[in-house]
Amino acid sequence: MAVTKAKKAEQIDKLNADLQKANSMIVGTFSKLTVAKDFELRKTVRAAGGRYRVVKNTLAERAAEGTKVGEALKGLKGVSSIAYTAGDPVALAKALSKYVDDNPEFSFKTGVLEGRLISQKEIKALATMPSKEEIYSKLLFLINAPAQRLVTAMNAVGRNLAVVVNQAVEKKKFKETAGAGATAAVNSQITDDRAAPSEVNPQITD
Repeated sequence: MAVTKAKKAEQIDKLNADLQKANSMIVGTFSKLTVAKDFELRKTVRAAGGRYRVVKNTLAERAAEGTKVGEALKGLKGVSSIAYTAGDPVALAKALSKYVDDNPEFSFKTGVLEGRLISQKEIKALATMPSKEEIYSKLLFLINAPAQRLVTAMNAVGRNLAVVVNQAVEKKKFKETAGAGATAAVNSQITDDRAAPSEVNPQITD
């Protein structure tokens, strides 16, 4: 049965409200995905702190207007699905990359990282970065490390570590000499640490 204009408008508004909270997204496509595989995919995304939906291209594009992930939903063709998060984009990329490796019928179209459009290759590269859990574990080790060792480790780990290290410096958890070196190393790499999203909403349908 056809969906009325009023119902479509309601669906767009609901998805827009959801996407307003997202800062990162991975757009995928699939063929011959069984019910069991679809259930596994949704479970994978939820476990990574994200949300997953199969969407109608035109409705999704309209719903994403004015959001950080809007660029990824412009001009989509064919079957499209979206996995998005306001939390850790690395965890989402890791989970979906593993799913793609195990299920070739599912593939990536494009993505958005902190509001910036990224390619399929960049999604794969994102999946190789350390997760927040790994970063926090390294931080515990680094708190009492000498300044030179601290800066070297931070450069190797990447910008996500810079967030928590900078917070530790501001709270004066490092010695004075270590704090100065850490602040210089992370000064240009600070990002926001956002909360994890809530449960999955229903799909957009015709």
